Parts: sequence; structure tokens; C-alpha cells
Amino acid sequence: MFGRRVAISGHRFLSRMISAKGKPEAAKIVQKSQVKDTSECKWIGLEKITYKDPNGNERVWDSAVRMTRSTGEIDGIGILAILKFPDGKPDEIVLQKQFRPPVEGVCIEMPAGLIDANEDIDTAALRELREETGYIGKIVNKSPVIFNDPGFTNTNLCLVTAEIDMSLPENQNPVTELEENEFIECFSVPLKEFPEKMIELDSQGYKLDARVQNVAQGIILANQFNISQ
Repeated sequence: MFGRRVAISGHRFLSRMISAKGKPEAAKIVQKSQVKDTSECKWIGLEKITYKDPNGNERVWDSAVRMTRSTGEIDGIGILAILKFPDGKPDEIVLQKQFRPPVEGVCIEMPAGLIDANEDIDTAALRELREETGYIGKIVNKSPVIFNDPGFTNTNLCLVTAEIDMSLPENQNPVTELEENEFIECFSVPLKEFPEKMIELDSQGYKLDARVQNVAQGIILANQFNISQ
């Protein structure tokens, strides 16, 4: 359930501790070691790809591959979750803090997850939204398939925008359904202040997920170049 509103650097943000086991900032790296045999890995594999460049020259590329793609050609979804308030209060965007071992720090992310077998994009997005935030929303927009880091891996996703009607009873006291290994803290910030908040979080040492920062940067560009519909 949501707790009290807390003041952070002059703003008030809706903060929630989803797991009673501890805050994401309390996690730390204990040991790192190189994996010789990728069969030990559940999520990631490695491929050596031989291809021909535009001039017909044969070249080799090392690639990480996701081993969890269930069906279809899309691995997962990211969710831009927008809180819509009934009293005219400005929209807010839901963000998350989660410790990510590869970057040895706490990342600022959006709700996201993998598409399960026999799920479509909409079903997966609404399920992950409910599981990670407790909110019930409706999808208002979907992106084309996005490749996260195509020079390194084949992993991809669809970016979904979901509106959350805060006047609905089911969104008053949201309850999450996190897995045992998930330690996620959700918070929300006014959408208009989203880009500035990301800069502030970066200055505090948080790692910014590219999907989240790209959206924030898009808002900055839209304002800077006066882009409107």
C-alpha cells in the first residue's frame, strides 16, 4: 500500500516501499567472475555471427542473445504509466528504483517485464503493471518494436503508454504481486517535472535506464524546439 508523501528536494513525490525486505539502495555486489560456459546462464547466451558487409567482405560479430523469448518476435514490454487524477491535479508518471547488478547500482526505470507464452502485448503490459505497481490501467498508445542495444544484443520490446484513472476504487490502495527476487520501490513525479527530476536523480548517483531517459529527453526536445501537434 502507498505510504505517506515525502518531500524530496523541494518536491512532493508519492513513494512506496513495495518489499519489506529492504530498500534497493541496500543491495551490493559481493563477487564477480567470468563465465566460461554459457549453459550455466538462464537468461543470456552468446553467439558468433558470420555475415557479409555491403562490399561482400565476410566479417564476424559477437552477440548476446536472450534465451527467454517465449513466442513471437517480441521479448517484453516497457510501460509509461501515467496517473490521471479526477480533481485537475497535474498528471504524474510512475517510476521505479531497482538494484541492477550489471551496473552495480540502483536504476531508475519504468515498470517492465517479459511477455509470457501465449500473451499478446496488451495482456503482458496490463499484467506487469498490476504485478509491479498494483495499478489497473488502460492502454492508450503502443510503440513499434524497439531494439535496446542492437550492436550488442537482439533483445527488444514494445513501449506501451497506460493511463491509470485515480478515481477508480481499485487504484486507491494498490497491492503488488512481486516475485521473491524482486525488490522494487515505486514513486511518481509530476510529468511536467519529469526531465528535471531525472537530472537530479543522476546527480545523486542513480543509474538512468535508457528507455526512461529517452522519454525525458524527448520532452526536453519538444519544449526546446516548440514541437506541438
